Amino acid sequence: MNNKNKTSLIQQYKHLRYRRIMFGVTMTMLLFVVAIYAFTSGGSNLSLVDFVALLKGSQHETASQIFYNIRLPRIIGAVITGMALATSGVVMQIILRNPLASPYTLGISSSAAFGAALAIILFGATSSVAKMGNVFYFDNPYTIAIFSFGTSLIGLLSILLIAKWRNASSEIVILAGIIISSFFSAGIAALQYIADKVQLATIVFWSFGDLGRSNWSRLWIVSIICIPIFIYFYANRWNYKALRSGDEYAHSIGVNAARLRRITLVCCTLCTAIVVSFFGVIAFVGLVVPHIVRACIGHNEEHLIPTTAICGGTFLLLCDTLGRTLFSPVVIPVGIITSFVGVPIFLFLLVKNQLK
Repeated sequence: MNNKNKTSLIQQYKHLRYRRIMFGVTMTMLLFVVAIYAFTSGGSNLSLVDFVALLKGSQHETASQIFYNIRLPRIIGAVITGMALATSGVVMQIILRNPLASPYTLGISSSAAFGAALAIILFGATSSVAKMGNVFYFDNPYTIAIFSFGTSLIGLLSILLIAKWRNASSEIVILAGIIISSFFSAGIAALQYIADKVQLATIVFWSFGDLGRSNWSRLWIVSIICIPIFIYFYANRWNYKALRSGDEYAHSIGVNAARLRRITLVCCTLCTAIVVSFFGVIAFVGLVVPHIVRACIGHNEEHLIPTTAICGGTFLLLCDTLGRTLFSPVVIPVGIITSFVGVPIFLFLLVKNQLK
C-alpha cells in the first residue's frame, strides 16, 4: 500500500470519526431540547420564561413544586429508563450477533412483569392501593422490584441453559426467548384470572408502562444500579467489538467470550428488571433505537454504545411527552406510545434491509 492510499484511508477514518462524534453531539443537544419541551408541556401553564426563572431561583412556589416534584423526576426517569433499555438492547445484539435481540424479545421484560404480578397478587404489594383519576399509587414498590428481578433471572437462566445445550446458535437463543416470553405471559394471564377486581386493575394499569410513577427515591435506586452498568458496558466496548467478530477471534486476543456474555446478560437483566418493576413494560426501545443509531453511524462500539444510550433517552422522553400532550388532559401511558411508534419504524428498517 503506497503513501497516497494510506493518506486516503486515514482521511476517511477521520471523516467517519468526526461524523460519529457530531451525530452524538447533535443527539445530546436534541435531548436537551426535548427535555425543555417536556418541561413546558402539560396541563399547567408553564413557559420558557418560567423555566428560566426557575433556573434563577426567582419563580413562585407552585411552579417550583410542579418542576421539582413532578416534571423533573419524570424527565430524568424517562431518560434513564430509555438509556437502560437501549443500551441493554444494543449490547445484546452485539454479544448474540442477532439483530432481533432485545430485553423484550428475549423474554426478560415478560418474566419481570410476571414477578411484579406475582408480588401484587400473592405478597401484598397492593395492600394499600389508591386511585385518583387515572393514577394508582403503590405502597410496596420495592417488593415488586425484588420479585421482578428474581423472575427475570429465572427467565435468563432458562435461556442460558438452552443456549448452552448443544452450543445453540443465536437464532435458537432468540426462539428460546420468545418461548420464555410466551410462558410468562401465560403466567400473567393466569394470575389475572385469579385476581380480584382491584388486583386485576392494578396489574393491567401497571403493565402499560407509565413514567408518572417516577419520584426521587426510585430515581436514586435506578441510578445506583444502572449507571455502573452503563460504565461497565462502555469499559468493555473493545471486548464487544472483538466478540462481534466471533468467539474464536475473541479468544485469540485474550477475551473470555463465555464469561463476558454471561456477565453482560446478567447486567442487561438487572437493568431491565429494575426499570420494568418501577415503571412497567416498555417495548421496542431496546429493539428499534440501536438499529436507528447503527444505520446512522455504523458498528463501532466506541461510539455506538454511548450514542445509543443518548438516543434511547431522547426517544423515550419524546414518546412520554407525546403521551402527556396529544390528548391532554388525558395521559396515555408511554408503553402504548412506544409500541405505536416502534412498530412502523421497525417495519421501515426491515423493508430497507437496515437490520444488521
